[in-house]
Amino acid sequence: MESWIHPGVVLIAGAFLLPFFKGTAKKVYLLLLPIVAFILVLKTGEGTYWVYEIFGQEIVFGRADRLARIFAYIFSTAAFIGILYGLRVKEDGHHASALIYAGSAIGVAFAGDFLTLIVFWEFMAFSSVFLILYRKTKAAYKSAYRYILVHATSGVCLMGGVFLQYGETQSIAFNPVEVGGLASALILIGFLINAAVPPFGAWLPDAYPMATVTGAIFMSAFTTKSAVYALIRGYAGTDLLIYLGVFMALYGVVYAVLENDIRRLLAYHIISQVGYMVAAVGIGTQLALNGAAAHAFAHILYKGLLFMGMGSILYMTGKDKLSELGGIYKRMPITFILYMIGAFAISSVPLFSGFVSKSMIISAAGEEHMNYVWLLLTLASAGTFLHTGLKLPYFTFMGKDSGVEAKDPPLNMLLGMGVAASLCIFVGVYPQYLYNMLPYTSIHYVPYTMDHVVWTAQILLFTWLGFYLYIKKLGGERTVSADTDWFYRKGGPVFMCFARNFVAVIDDFVSGLYKTVVEKAGFFIARKSFIFDSGVIDGIVNAVAESVKGLSRELRRFQTGLLRHYAAGILIGLLVLMNLYFLIA
Repeated sequence: MESWIHPGVVLIAGAFLLPFFKGTAKKVYLLLLPIVAFILVLKTGEGTYWVYEIFGQEIVFGRADRLARIFAYIFSTAAFIGILYGLRVKEDGHHASALIYAGSAIGVAFAGDFLTLIVFWEFMAFSSVFLILYRKTKAAYKSAYRYILVHATSGVCLMGGVFLQYGETQSIAFNPVEVGGLASALILIGFLINAAVPPFGAWLPDAYPMATVTGAIFMSAFTTKSAVYALIRGYAGTDLLIYLGVFMALYGVVYAVLENDIRRLLAYHIISQVGYMVAAVGIGTQLALNGAAAHAFAHILYKGLLFMGMGSILYMTGKDKLSELGGIYKRMPITFILYMIGAFAISSVPLFSGFVSKSMIISAAGEEHMNYVWLLLTLASAGTFLHTGLKLPYFTFMGKDSGVEAKDPPLNMLLGMGVAASLCIFVGVYPQYLYNMLPYTSIHYVPYTMDHVVWTAQILLFTWLGFYLYIKKLGGERTVSADTDWFYRKGGPVFMCFARNFVAVIDDFVSGLYKTVVEKAGFFIARKSFIFDSGVIDGIVNAVAESVKGLSRELRRFQTGLLRHYAAGILIGLLVLMNLYFLIA
C-alpha cells in the first residue's frame, strides 16, 4: 500500500514541470499526464493509502473504494479529452491551471477525511478561476471575481462546519454526516454551492460562458460532479435533496429554453442535469445512488462534447449568440455531427449514454412510489431534448443562413470531440461496462426493455412535435435572463454603501468625539480647571454638536441611497418571480 502513487498528485506536480517542455514535447507531455493518472487509478485496489497522523487525527489522502474509483476514472478521462481538445492553447499557465484543477478533483474523490477534502476543494476553486481569467476580457475579469467569491464562501462554510463537527465528535473522518445541527448544515451548504443548487447556483451560468473555449470544457466536468460525489458520500438519503434536485431539474430547463447565449444555455442545463443526481442522492436507495454515479459519469462525457461543439463555433466564428448564427452546418459538418451525438446522449435517446444513466434515477423514484418525482423528472427530460437536442442545434447549425464564415476546427479539437462522442455511443450500446464500475454490485438494472424504449420514443416524438409547432417562438432573442446572481450583483453596492456611509461614518464620529473629549479633558487637567472653565466646556459641547450634525447629514444621505437600491431590488425581484411563475405555469 505504501507504494501507491496518488493520480491527482501526478497531475498537480506535473503542472509545475510544464515550463521545462517546449514544442511537440510539451504536447506529448500534456497528453501523457492524464493517461498516467488513469493507469494509476486502474491499478488502485480498494483500501487506504497515504495515511498520516497529525495531532491525534488520521489524515487519509487515499481512501479507495468503488465510489471513489468511478469518479477518479471519469475525472482522468475528462482531463485527457480536455487537454487533447485544447492542445493549441499557448499559455503554460492555462494548461497548468487545468491540470491542477483536474488533479484536485481526483484528490476530492480519494479524500478520506475532511481536512484533505478541504485542501483539494480549495485547490479546485483557485485553479479553475484562471480558466476564466485567461479569456482576458473585462466581462471575464468581473465574472472571475464573482466566481472566486462564491467558491470562497463555499470553502468557508465547509471549513466552519467541519470545525464544529470536530468539536462535537472529535473526528474529521469523511463519512456519512449525521443530519441535524449547525455543523451538518454548514457542510451541506458548502457542498450545495459547488453543486450549483439554487439559489446558490447562479455562479455557474455567470462563469462558464465567460471561460476560455477550452476552460469551459474542464469547468463543466469537475466542480459540480465532485460536489455530487461529496453529497453521495456524506448525505445519501437526505430527503431535502429530493426536493432541491427536482427543482434544479426544472429550473435549469426553464432558463435554458430562454437563453440566447449558446454556452450559457449549456451552463443552465448543467444545473438541470445535476438536479437528477442531487435528487438521486436524496432518494438514497442503492439503485438511486448507482444512478447518481452513472449519470455523473455519462454527463461529464456528453456535456464536455456539447461544450466542445459550441466552443468550436466560438473559436471559428467569434459568435456565441443564437441570434447571430444559423445555417453553418454546411460549413462545419463534422462539428455538427459530433455535437448531435452529444445532444442525443443528453436527451436520453436509446443507444446513447444518457439513456442508460438517467433512466436509473427515474426508475429509482418509481420503485419508491415517488410519483411526483418520477413525473417531474420525466418532464424535465422532455425539456432537455427541446432546448439542447432541438433548439440549440437548429438555430445554430440549421435554420436561416446567417452568412457567418466558418469551417470545422483544427484536427486536435475534432479528435477531442471524437473521443467523447465515441464514449457516449460505447456506453449507450454496452451499458454493462459502466454498470460494472458502480458502487453497488448487487443491483442489476436493465435499461433496454420494450416498455422503456417505447415510452422514451413517445416523449421524444411529442417533444419534437411541440418544437415544430412553436418553432417561431423558440428562436434566440437579444435579451438577458435575470437570475439570483442579480441579488449579490446589486447587493454588493448596497453593502458598500452601508459600509462607507454608515459604518465608516459612525466610526469617524466616535473616533472624533473620543479625540475631542480626550484633548479637552487633558487641557482641563493641565489647567486644573475642569469644572470651572466654562469656555472649554462650551468648546466640548460645540464639538459634539458639530459631530452629531455631520452624523445626521451622512445618515440621511445613506438612507436615501439605501431606499433607492431597495426599491429597485423589490421591483426587479417581483418581476423575476412573476416571470418564473408564468413560465412554470
